[in-house]
Amino acid sequence: MPKVLVSDKLSPTAVQIFKDNGVEVDYLPDLGKDKDKLFEVIGQYDGLAIRSATKVTDKILSAATNLKVIGRAGIGVDNVDIPAATKKGIIVMNTPFGNSITTAEHAIAMMMALARQLPEADASTRASKWEKNRFMGVEVTHKTLGLIGAGNIGSIVADRAQGLKMKVIAYDPFLTPERAVELGVEKVELNDLLARADFITLHTPLIDATRNILNAETLSKTKKGVRIINCARGGLIDEAALFEALKSGQVAGAALDVFLEEPAQNNPLFELPNVICTPHLGAATTEAQENVALQVAEQISAYLMTGEITNALNFPSISAEEAPIITPWVKLAEALGSFAGQLTETAISGIKLEFEGTPAELNTRPMVAAAINGVLKPSLGDINMVSAPQIAKDRGIVVETTNRDQQGAYEGYIRLTVTTERQTRGVAGTLFANGKPRIIQVKDINMEAEVTPHMLYVTNEDKPGHIGRLGTILGTLGINIANFNLGRAEVGGDAIALVSIDGTLDDTQLDQIVKLEGVKQAKALKF
Repeated sequence: MPKVLVSDKLSPTAVQIFKDNGVEVDYLPDLGKDKDKLFEVIGQYDGLAIRSATKVTDKILSAATNLKVIGRAGIGVDNVDIPAATKKGIIVMNTPFGNSITTAEHAIAMMMALARQLPEADASTRASKWEKNRFMGVEVTHKTLGLIGAGNIGSIVADRAQGLKMKVIAYDPFLTPERAVELGVEKVELNDLLARADFITLHTPLIDATRNILNAETLSKTKKGVRIINCARGGLIDEAALFEALKSGQVAGAALDVFLEEPAQNNPLFELPNVICTPHLGAATTEAQENVALQVAEQISAYLMTGEITNALNFPSISAEEAPIITPWVKLAEALGSFAGQLTETAISGIKLEFEGTPAELNTRPMVAAAINGVLKPSLGDINMVSAPQIAKDRGIVVETTNRDQQGAYEGYIRLTVTTERQTRGVAGTLFANGKPRIIQVKDINMEAEVTPHMLYVTNEDKPGHIGRLGTILGTLGINIANFNLGRAEVGGDAIALVSIDGTLDDTQLDQIVKLEGVKQAKALKF
């Protein structure tokens, strides 16, 4: 009988689920706070169910000699060393959709409190001031709500806001026109949203593209008197810029559940009367806590008793027998997806995968999931191989697959095609004898390039001197070239360079490359 440790506070119903599934369970809700004791006992257990208090570090994992699965009741897994767990073959699961409604409702509640200045009015009344004329609010009816991010939580906020008779507009590069119609929202560009919205609420992951998406420049483009709500992630708003915008009146008020540094203490925003602050309460309801607890208990039990893997963050659904054969192809599929995803900046309507030869004879579902994950992760951040297909479906992205016997020179290859509002981009790859993924075609242009951690993608006109100029500018920028891979459609036509480099390129360096004669596009890629 497998044995599970619950080291944080979890619902009694969740504990009973383990027992009902034939899993022995020790419920020790305060043990997670005692890292020495946890280190001492963790070797006894096959599974670990946690919330946020337990820190599963590399040291703890070094003593977890029997541990097979870690389940986090909630979405955030910052308290788990996932790379270390992966090296030890430990599955890490979370429950990504258990608190969506709760977080959306908190955003709506914060918006209403902001519109009517409820916290300040409450404090004033309790102080026996009765300042009725001081707290003049605004209605939300017929106002425009701007969503930055229209995924799972954002779409729920849109639905609730429409029930309040609000006009909802949304900025989300990966929101398709069809999905926007389904949600009843108007898809707009960011500058349009900033200019039109009376209220702005953020529902996007914190990635490079969204960090400080509301900053001094973007806040200056908002409608004067806008009200801003953030129940998503600290770091989406430049807090110093927001402070100045609130003082100047450009922003009438802000309601914040998340902060750049948490726990938030002595934050300058606390000094302002037109700011409402809560201590990261987005998921803090009885129902949400119950939902994620029950889900994690079901998931851990299913894995330990049947081998079923659900919502895994570090492994696709592959059996032990399949793993040695499929895993290299899964890595190739994810690399191809990541390649296309990093080059895609507009809404995706379709993803097509063609498997030929060897991969077509295998279980392609993990490869499909890995490819979708690779495509969407650059824009969505909080996504994994398990959740990616469902997220693609929710966003109206059509996924097609084709399997066929070997026809060309390669024993097996995968071709991925991404269709967006503006274009269709294809990339193909294969495995060489060493099992490492290779890109063999980009936009119908044949080439051969090993996938490395840092690469530079350049499209240019096929003219003499381009390679020399590109090599020279990289040398000037202090970037070492590991491999230089080239391909072209025809003499004098479109050409592509895929350069393996040591280190990364920043935006300023990329701008210098784009300015080179004949260069059409330059993009730094990470794998």
